Amino acid sequence: MSRRRVDDTICRAIGGDPVAVGWIVAQADATADALVMVMVALLEVDPAGLQRARAMATTSRDRQVVEIARAHLDGRIDQVDALARDHLVDHPDNLLVAWIASGAVVPTHRSGGC
Repeated sequence: MSRRRVDDTICRAIGGDPVAVGWIVAQADATADALVMVMVALLEVDPAGLQRARAMATTSRDRQVVEIARAHLDGRIDQVDALARDHLVDHPDNLLVAWIASGAVVPTHRSGGC
């Protein structure tokens, strides 16, 4: 799947699309994409999934997302806020980080996506 399609699927999952959420969770064992693995870990509230995501992360951008997600799952809200703000200065289009900073809650109904 192309980067654009993966990003669109993550966006739809953030918006509560059950098909997108299902696809992302189904990718847990097969994905080589760090951001998909971050999303899996967040959806399943599974810090161990972030270890795989960290191993897959090849760019500083992806490594930052993993650390922001780790802080979120660890309940370090102040650190999430600080890391997300710094990250979004350089990557203002990163909806995954913005979602994590907002609390990373998937709506139970489809809200129309991003």
